[in-house]
Amino acid sequence: MKTILVPYDFSKEANYAFEFAIELAKRTKNKLELLHIIELPSPQSFSSYGEVGSFSSESSQIFMIELIEKRKKQMAAMEEEFKDDGFKFETKMVFGNPFAGISKEIIDAKADIVIMGSKGSSGMEEVLVGSNTEKVVRHASCPVITIKGPVSAENIRKVVFASNFEGVPSEVIDRLKTAVATIGAEIHLVKINTPSMFESTRTSMEKMKTFAEDFEINAASMQVYNSTSEEEGILEFADDVNADMIAMATHGRTGFLHLLSGSIAEDVVNAAQRPVWTMKSKK
Repeated sequence: MKTILVPYDFSKEANYAFEFAIELAKRTKNKLELLHIIELPSPQSFSSYGEVGSFSSESSQIFMIELIEKRKKQMAAMEEEFKDDGFKFETKMVFGNPFAGISKEIIDAKADIVIMGSKGSSGMEEVLVGSNTEKVVRHASCPVITIKGPVSAENIRKVVFASNFEGVPSEVIDRLKTAVATIGAEIHLVKINTPSMFESTRTSMEKMKTFAEDFEINAASMQVYNSTSEEEGILEFADDVNADMIAMATHGRTGFLHLLSGSIAEDVVNAAQRPVWTMKSKK
């Protein structure tokens, strides 16, 4: 049985992702696992006045115990609510760093897809550490769908796949085709042309046609779109054609190389208001 993994922190964004995942689980009869991670406080923390405070006090310990018991009851209630909905539903609570916990559970649960809510990140947070969602998008070995608002799978009819259409791994396309077929949508291919990465329309169209033939994609449309940057072009094109979802492959770069070049997919995930499907290209 395939597994849909939903990281869940009880935020409204996480609930949007959970509701979307429930729709898919009902449709596919796949297992749905809801993962809640409680990040334990560090022994010491600095206050806004520079003073050292301790989280090991009795009141802090009582707070954590009460929070854990509250979450256990909430998750048990959720299991009870969906026990007879035609799909296997499980909840799991772990402790530690959210990104590390999600990464481990993707492997342990052999997740086929991660569906998670996101608020996005910007400014210094994005430059220095990025959001947990951004890190999952960069590292996950399976596709990730990020969701920021209420969305129904039934209403996703137009999926825009943005790419340069060179060296896209077959596994990425196979997973994308499966996702699109599951929700009953159509694929629209787009190549973003920028001043620094200019390519003639004829060349781009030939690449897209060859790509569609090689991967047996019945594309609803193939278009070349001009913009000042690839990120802005993808977002603008999705707006112009009223797309319901954006799909992309991400290179999964880390460390210094990631700081130098960034990631178009991660930038789109941060900025887009519509759902974004991503999968890491394994080189």
